[in-house]
Amino acid sequence: MQASSTSPAEQTFSLGLKEGISVALGYFPAAVTFGFLAQTTGLTSLEAVMMSLLVFTGAAQFMALSLLSIGTGALEIIFTTFILNIRHFLMSASLNEKAERDHPLKKAGYAFGLTDEVFAVTSTKEGTVTTSYIYGVFLISYASWVMNTGVGYAIGGFLPETIQQSMTFALYALFIALLAPSLKKHRKVFFLAAVAAVLNSLFSLFMQEGWSIILATLLSACAIEYMEPTKKQPS
Repeated sequence: MQASSTSPAEQTFSLGLKEGISVALGYFPAAVTFGFLAQTTGLTSLEAVMMSLLVFTGAAQFMALSLLSIGTGALEIIFTTFILNIRHFLMSASLNEKAERDHPLKKAGYAFGLTDEVFAVTSTKEGTVTTSYIYGVFLISYASWVMNTGVGYAIGGFLPETIQQSMTFALYALFIALLAPSLKKHRKVFFLAAVAAVLNSLFSLFMQEGWSIILATLLSACAIEYMEPTKKQPS
């Protein structure tokens, strides 16, 4: 019998591609929506696709669109998305404990593609996770996100202008839909959202909307985290 010429790295990469298909399929509607909304917000097709190529994080990209639609400056957008993505430091540290030892540059490459969904697939893999497997999951997910961003942008161009403009409201509906499951499960998230909304409404009266969102988010998060332990201490 002829021995297989496929190397172990190629086999684990193929397995990563296979197990990343579910993530790629899940990205299809979200990426199409992002591309469509990017078109209605006024971005060019190149700008929309480049954002998906260089950022590759759905929540941050939708947030950036929301801030762009209200005329927020670049510095506020960068700072807000940084805060939104701080959790990726923790995910990277967690996956590093399971991943095989490899060159830092290779790890930096797949760290870029460590979205919530990619992390969920790779971190739940039994045993040590190989670099080639992580790249398999990452690359098929990445390709789906970028290509379907372009598809969504192209679809948006065929719709009447009045519908395109009205779809910017879908940004707010999307954020509510993302927040709703957490509101049901965790009371702290509800209070966090409520306090942030009140503070943002107050701050927006005397400062730019972008900075009011940032300041409201930081203050509400600090306040809720400070108050939470005090509730649990015995009187």
